[in-house]
Amino acid sequence: MKEYKAAVFDLDGTLLETLEDLADSTNHALRTFGLPVRTTDEVCRFVGNGIHKLIERAVPEDSSSETVEQVYEEFKRWYAIHCNDKTSAYAGIEEMLHTLRQLGIRTAVVSNKADFAVQTLCKIYFPGLLDAAVGQRDGIRTKPAPDAVHEVLKILDISREDAVYVGDSDVDIETAANAGMDCISVTWGFRSRQFLIEHGACVLADTPRALQEYISSGQKADSVIR
Repeated sequence: MKEYKAAVFDLDGTLLETLEDLADSTNHALRTFGLPVRTTDEVCRFVGNGIHKLIERAVPEDSSSETVEQVYEEFKRWYAIHCNDKTSAYAGIEEMLHTLRQLGIRTAVVSNKADFAVQTLCKIYFPGLLDAAVGQRDGIRTKPAPDAVHEVLKILDISREDAVYVGDSDVDIETAANAGMDCISVTWGFRSRQFLIEHGACVLADTPRALQEYISSGQKADSVIR
């Protein structure tokens, strides 16, 4: 069976542990406008569909659209400066990417995180380890729409049949389905193993080493749950 030629990764909760910086920036923006702050667990539940949706979920339900936009703009301003205060790569991720590239497998990131933060963090943590990185920006629908995935596959010049999508959430499972790609779900991120199974995960990887083996072994990701 053919090996995958490319792996397209989600960023937050898949390659990087970013939750504390996201929570801190959300709460800074909320405090700026005198709004109640959120717990880290709440922010964890709110992430996955882009920053704007995160803010829509974080503000009080009766907030005006003007308030949402003000908090959103302050979040972006603050996060641009503080996106790497507490962020770190998950243990074993850098080694996994090195191994995949040594095996000739292309690697890329598609994220609903703002593109400025995606570019900054990928350069800090994965220099020379990614062939492409695309974040949320105007003109490209956020995941689970497949737009950014299609853009990356075009950059890599690789068909969807020869690539696998890797993520930690239900949004990532939907993204892979919408892009017509195989999917591997990782269990160390922002969603639990049980949650992923309930939302249609077909293959789960518990460690970056296991993930690397799934991608490079030639075993397609439509097999049994591991």
